[in-house]
Amino acid sequence: MQLYALCDQTLLDERGVELEEFVHIAVSKGATMLQYRHKSADIAEIKSRLITLRALYDGYLIVNDHYELVSYCDGVHIGQEDLREIDADPKRAVTVMRSIIGSDKILGLSTHSAEEIEISNTLDVNYIGLGAYRDTATKQVGVVLGDRLDVLAKRSLHPVAAIGGVRLDDRFEHVRYLVIARGLLED
Repeated sequence: MQLYALCDQTLLDERGVELEEFVHIAVSKGATMLQYRHKSADIAEIKSRLITLRALYDGYLIVNDHYELVSYCDGVHIGQEDLREIDADPKRAVTVMRSIIGSDKILGLSTHSAEEIEISNTLDVNYIGLGAYRDTATKQVGVVLGDRLDVLAKRSLHPVAAIGGVRLDDRFEHVRYLVIARGLLED
């Protein structure tokens, strides 16, 4: 399994951790992907942070939600609500998203159930985030999948990233990426 480091700005601010320090920690633990998430910032601030992260990190850099900033990174990760805001039909929504970000960019989609996985199997996405595995303090979660996560991951035609309360020592048979935020800062 590969480490997918979630750089949640709210968490960094709470802990007094600078971007440079987070990137150093993520790289030292073997992160191959890094997603930047800042739910309360304006687009100019997020853009500035992506530019900083790109200068610090040469792995895959993903922005959360803000597909209009995809030119500053390697891709975008969106949630189910974000997809529905584009279009009620997931296939049309992803087609619109692909027309905006291009086919050469990574597109990740959060999923939380067998139904969402089945729908994602028909979509032009590069991976799915599946969870939450455990309850987490970095984001509100509606469903905690626990051990069902790996069973559901087997149903995906796309690589799966385990999300929500994941720890570095978690192991799954059908998951490619462990998405970790808080756990990277705890030792």
